[in-house]
Amino acid sequence: MNIQGQAALVTGGGSGLGEATARELARLGAKVAVLDLNMDNAERVAKDIDAQFGNGCAVAVKCNVSDPDSMQHAIEAAAAAHGPARILMQIAGIGSAKRVVGKDGNAAPLEDFAKVINVNLIGTYNAARLFSAACAKLEPMEDGARGVMVFTASVAAFDGQVGQQAYSASKAGVAGMTLPMARDLAQHGIRVCTIAPGLFKTPLMETLPEPIQQSLAASIPFPARLGKPSEFAELACHIVTNNHLNGETIRLDGALRMAPR
Repeated sequence: MNIQGQAALVTGGGSGLGEATARELARLGAKVAVLDLNMDNAERVAKDIDAQFGNGCAVAVKCNVSDPDSMQHAIEAAAAAHGPARILMQIAGIGSAKRVVGKDGNAAPLEDFAKVINVNLIGTYNAARLFSAACAKLEPMEDGARGVMVFTASVAAFDGQVGQQAYSASKAGVAGMTLPMARDLAQHGIRVCTIAPGLFKTPLMETLPEPIQQSLAASIPFPARLGKPSEFAELACHIVTNNHLNGETIRLDGALRMAPR
C-alpha cells in the first residue's frame, strides 16, 4: 500500500515509539490521527507534524484503547478529520514488574496482572476489531487490499524476565493472535503484522540512570546500543508498503535475547 494520501491511526502516538511512527507516516505523506490518553502529548505531536508537513495533516484524539466507546469515538473523530483510515498502528501499551510472591511472602495483586492484560492484549484486540469493521467497508485497492494493521509486542513475549509475567503474557498474546487474525481478515483484504521490539531509547527508558541504560545497551549483540524509535517507525511503515508481509511477528532487537533478570 502506498502511504501517500492515506489516513492512519496511531495509538500511543503522543510519545516514544508511537510518536516516531506518527512522524514517519506524516513524512511519507499520510494524514495522521495521533491517539493517546495524554492529550497534552497528543496535541504537541499533532501540532509539530502540522508545522512540519502542512496544516491539517495531523489531528489529536483522546483515546483509551481498552474502552470500546472511546476507541470507536476515536475512529469516528479521525475519519471526520481525514476520511476513513486504512492504516492502524497499535502501539499504546503499559508495563509492570511484579514477582508472583513478593518479599513479604504475599501473592501479587491480581488486579495488577489484569490491568496489563486489559490494556496491552484486550486493548489491541479492541482497536483491531473496530478498525477492521470500518476498514472492511472500504473499496478495495491493489491486490484487493483494504487496509493494514501493525501491532506492538515485545521480545518479552519470548524471553520475559523475572517479574514480567503480566507484561510477557500480554505481549505473547498479541504475537499469538497475529497469524489467526491475518487469516481471519484475509477475506476482507486487511493485513496484520506485529513488531516485537527489544530495548529502545524511549522516554520511559530515559528515566533510568545513565549507567543502567549503558549496561542494557551493552547487552545487545549488534549494534551494541539502544534501538532508535525511528528504526521502529521505519519498519512499521515498511510493513504497510510491502503487500506480501502478512501474519508475521518480527523481532527488532539487534539479536538480543533477554537474560532471566
